[in-house]
Amino acid sequence: MVGGRGSGKTRLGAEWVNALVRGLAPFSGGRRHMRIALVGETLGDVREVMVDGPSGIATISRWSRPRYEPTRRRLLWDSGAVAQAFSSEDPESLRGPQFEAAWCDELAKWKNAQDCFDMLQFGLRLGEEPRQLVTTTPRPMPLFRRLVSDPHFTVTRMRTEDNAENLADGFIEAVRARYAGTRLARQELDGELIEDRPDALWNRAMLERTAGSHDALTRIVVAVDPPATARRTSDACGIVVAGLDSAGRAVVLRDATLRAARPSDWAGRAVALYREYEADCIVAEVNQGGDMVTAVLRTVDAAVPVREVRASRGKWLRAEPVAALYAQGRVVHATRLPELEDEMCDFGPEGLSGGRSPDRVDALVWAVSELLLGRAGRPRIRNLS
Repeated sequence: MVGGRGSGKTRLGAEWVNALVRGLAPFSGGRRHMRIALVGETLGDVREVMVDGPSGIATISRWSRPRYEPTRRRLLWDSGAVAQAFSSEDPESLRGPQFEAAWCDELAKWKNAQDCFDMLQFGLRLGEEPRQLVTTTPRPMPLFRRLVSDPHFTVTRMRTEDNAENLADGFIEAVRARYAGTRLARQELDGELIEDRPDALWNRAMLERTAGSHDALTRIVVAVDPPATARRTSDACGIVVAGLDSAGRAVVLRDATLRAARPSDWAGRAVALYREYEADCIVAEVNQGGDMVTAVLRTVDAAVPVREVRASRGKWLRAEPVAALYAQGRVVHATRLPELEDEMCDFGPEGLSGGRSPDRVDALVWAVSELLLGRAGRPRIRNLS
């Protein structure tokens, strides 16, 4: 169970344990004399969150309320079921005991995650079908990545907003207003695993520093990276709107990338953005389509100015100087652009993982290159703040 903060992970774990000890189908097949492991980051977390917390096992019990024996670190039910507490700080304490079930809470925070989890697996050897439940907010740590890709695990995801009716009024609105679009929000509220690719040109920390206000814009361009074909299975058409502010910084205003069924679809989107932002021109890569690219744009608007660009170097080499401009603080994002930023942080020397086409990155590179590395053009002051 992978979820955001406040999404109901602890309540789910507590209800699962209670269902086991009550013998409720389909959880335990009627058996109630179970031995269960409760594993948390620390023993204090097991007691204060998993057992006695607002959503803990003892708190939500509606049947036989269990009693906790702190000296023996165990939770007892009148039925004879026993749940024993363990800390990730002490993997060796899991040597010896054996269980029919285990609840592992906030695994991504565990101190000795791999050792503790391995020791637990050797202890899950009682009953006809030993099982375990892992509840956690995701973090890019090796054990978490291994488990979510393990075919023996069923992965369920929940967002904080899914549990809004059980949270304080205004909480969701407040945290979204403060953290919307950031890596932290996507991880802690949406339950997404957000991680950096080691060989990528950009990283999350760099991009989060780019968010901010900008001065009046002196140029605006709409950059287009058309797909090679017009089939529905084709690559997307990268479309990025960016401007040049009076401080000499490129300002990325919008990622309007789309998967178009026909060339007229992406051309219509590009021309509409050109008009909406009162742009100076459309910058279009013509390697794939040649004169056809400009011709398609002008079937939508015959007067639209098109600046044709042709790639003479590979995508990585073209992107390197743009990434350097980001590192120098010369490029800012007017708002968070999650899909574009995901591509940027996954763009390595061999392209995107899985062989996908970096359509958004290509359009971004053409836009920033035109504004900061290409011809300056005649400035026209616009204030879109």
